[in-house]
Amino acid sequence: MSGVLGTYAYVNYFGVNGGIRQGSITCAMPAGSLFGALTSSFIADKFSRKTAIQIAAVIWIIGSTVQASANGIPLLVVGRVVAGLSVGIASTIVPVYQAEIAPKEIRGRVVALQQWSITWGILIQYFIQYASSFVDGGPSNPSQSTAAFRIPWALQTIPAVILFVGMYFLPYSPRWLAAQDRWEESIKVLADLHASGDMYHSKVLAQYQEIEEALCFEREVAASTLKALTEPRIFKRVILGMSIQMWSQLCGMNVMMYYIIYVMQGAGVGNPLLIASIQYVLNVTLTFPAILFIDKWGRRPLLLVGAFGMMVFLFTSGALQAAYGRPNPRTDHRLDAISWFLPGHPAVSKAIIACSYLTVSTFAITWGPTSWTYPSEIFPSKVRAKAVSLATASNWAFNCALAFATPPLIWKINWKIYMIFAAFNALAFIHMFVAMPETKNKTLEEMDEVFESGKPAWRSVPKGSRLDDLQQDIEDGNVKVRPPARATPNEHEPK
Repeated sequence: MSGVLGTYAYVNYFGVNGGIRQGSITCAMPAGSLFGALTSSFIADKFSRKTAIQIAAVIWIIGSTVQASANGIPLLVVGRVVAGLSVGIASTIVPVYQAEIAPKEIRGRVVALQQWSITWGILIQYFIQYASSFVDGGPSNPSQSTAAFRIPWALQTIPAVILFVGMYFLPYSPRWLAAQDRWEESIKVLADLHASGDMYHSKVLAQYQEIEEALCFEREVAASTLKALTEPRIFKRVILGMSIQMWSQLCGMNVMMYYIIYVMQGAGVGNPLLIASIQYVLNVTLTFPAILFIDKWGRRPLLLVGAFGMMVFLFTSGALQAAYGRPNPRTDHRLDAISWFLPGHPAVSKAIIACSYLTVSTFAITWGPTSWTYPSEIFPSKVRAKAVSLATASNWAFNCALAFATPPLIWKINWKIYMIFAAFNALAFIHMFVAMPETKNKTLEEMDEVFESGKPAWRSVPKGSRLDDLQQDIEDGNVKVRPPARATPNEHEPK
């Protein structure tokens, strides 16, 4: 959306130039995402994580087609709501699927790849929008044709087609298969993922044993899935997961991503569309270090450092705008969407742009990947999909509210909005410090021990994993575990 906001084609065709109307159009997608997130768990639990992702791909194709053919704001909003439904399902289930198939040693890295892929998608789409903005005389041509926004919106269907077809070649989640009592298929997937097909490998047998024990325990409790979410030991994790997703929206990143064009216009820089693109490049580039080190550094340090860093940069940006900015006299119609700008202070404008880039960079390294990784790994199998759907719904609820409220807030309180988001980051830092235990190098089945250890969150959990101990016992012959009787025989002997 941000790449078309500065084009005459979009502004003239839809009669939008900031304010509540633009906020309504923008927030239509996160509104659909909120509903998609809330319904995603029922699809994923019944039809599998894999099928849910394919359903999301089909819905996205429909939504993108409607957007590209929109003849007015109502149809555009419908298209964005439908596309948002897809985003809500995918953003909930993809991290769950990744967490359930990944080894504990690289689980954070695997889930973080989702965020990196998202940043690539944002970057590619932005440059497609930027290139399309030069159609028919460029973004400053008052009679620019609607192809400037229809082309990028139509091209959005291509990745969804690739995703739909590609999912046929990926396995079902072994933990979902186990929950359906399809144990033979479950252990075969575990063997294919972790031991080159050897179902008798000690690591595969240890994971099989751990998953079986966890499911047996959950079934002995015999609580319904929805009721289990309210049990104290689970409910506090639900609140934590929802809070992390809430803070990931209230940290101010949406100001930079949705409405960066307004920030750049207010700073009085050259080509706002081109200069804004730099932050998308930074978002992609600096998410990569998190992929490499999230399982080494841990989740907790990343969120604490990220909240503190974004707080500093947002306070600085707001302070500079307060000190050197002034109300927009509205002598340039190209700046009608903003009420505050910085004329005659090129050094200050550059400093504000730098703070924007630093905020995006900090988010990319820290909260971007970690806010999706952590909620996907802290819940038991029985409630995982539904609990993650609530956490993701929290993300999209606040995303929707911010997408709607930010344009009028930028207009009415301008630089003060940066102070508000900086304060949110300060609160997030305190909350994460007192409530978030570290989960790196622990299996999904060990999360009960992490959260019920009785230690405060800032105290490190014991090193090592129960899975490693069980695997060693199997290798030493102290524990005997065999695959299900009907599992396909394997040529390897037990190790």
